[in-house]
Amino acid sequence: MIQEKVSARLQKQYAALFEIDANLDRLIRRIELLSYVNPINIEKEKQRFFASKYTHEPEFKYPKVKFNPFKLQRLFFAQRLERIEDDTIRTMYKDVINYYSNMIQCIETIGLAKSFYFNSLSVYGTPTERDVQNAQFILHYPDEPMGSDMEQVYSPLEAADYFADFASRYSFPLNIKFSTHIAAEAMVSNSSQTLLVKKNVKFSKNQLLTLANHEIGVHLVTTYNGLQQPLKILSNGLPKNVETQEGLAVFSEYMGGALTLKRLKELAYRVMASDSLIKGYSFADTFDLIHNKYKLNRNEAFTITLRAHRGGGFTKDRLYLSGLRKIYKRYQAEESMDILLSGKVALADEPNIRYLRKLGLALPISHQSFSFEQKLNTNSTLDFILNNLK
Repeated sequence: MIQEKVSARLQKQYAALFEIDANLDRLIRRIELLSYVNPINIEKEKQRFFASKYTHEPEFKYPKVKFNPFKLQRLFFAQRLERIEDDTIRTMYKDVINYYSNMIQCIETIGLAKSFYFNSLSVYGTPTERDVQNAQFILHYPDEPMGSDMEQVYSPLEAADYFADFASRYSFPLNIKFSTHIAAEAMVSNSSQTLLVKKNVKFSKNQLLTLANHEIGVHLVTTYNGLQQPLKILSNGLPKNVETQEGLAVFSEYMGGALTLKRLKELAYRVMASDSLIKGYSFADTFDLIHNKYKLNRNEAFTITLRAHRGGGFTKDRLYLSGLRKIYKRYQAEESMDILLSGKVALADEPNIRYLRKLGLALPISHQSFSFEQKLNTNSTLDFILNNLK
């Protein structure tokens, strides 16, 4: 009852803000870049690429866009932000509109090579020299012996059962759907609060633990924390939140005892593939770098290359390693992660979230990432690497 009275007071006090926030929520729900940038003919093009002895440039096809980009852009910029009297909050929403405008341009140009590539850069940026050096530092380590927990023996149905059991610790529902049109083995759809599980792959025990900590322990935690915030924009996502959110998710793998050197190398390969992309190399060239120079097996090398080159050039993957480095340093400084779990927010948003909390416009989190409560990592090599990333 008290909460309802407080909510009603806030709605009245910040009527214009809540109206604009609700308008943007309706618009943003129609935009989920990852649902459009994943090719629908991955397996077919993969076989063609392998049959050509790694020379054929894949011709990927993408889902049809289900909205009118021009009309949606116009509706974003039609919001009368001058009605928001608070300067800090008005600036936040201005940045949100520009961010999602760039996202629409990305979706509109998927498959159009350079057009998509440059739009992608505006959203996700490029690997820095430090990112590349960190990746190379990780890749110089010899592979560790493969244990039985790395054998891919679990079916998608068994994986779904594992995820359901893992999620039972949390007080939010777990919706699972199977898909053949995702590049990862599993991923969260924020707009539908659904865990998508790849249908045509096998999973290892370590993969299941990794994905559970990553997707459920962070991505779904921040999804449901965001949904409970007064302002819907914290659930939809503030600008540049990907690096922080992926850093938290990989850090959850580390704390949950799932992170391996192999997985850390995977993040390093992604940086190198993004670096290859921005240097102008083709799909075949990037694959050659990952498969022949760095000796990653061809199936995993193809996936790494696909993730970087999909859409025409997609640099999102370069953010996982830099995000992990920043979150790990925060952990070392014994700083709380709670603000960062408030929704889809970035490290840079922390002062604004604290400001919103003072006004009653942001609430403490309802769901915690359980892996953060106890460090289960026992691999001293990982500790050494993370302590020495630049």
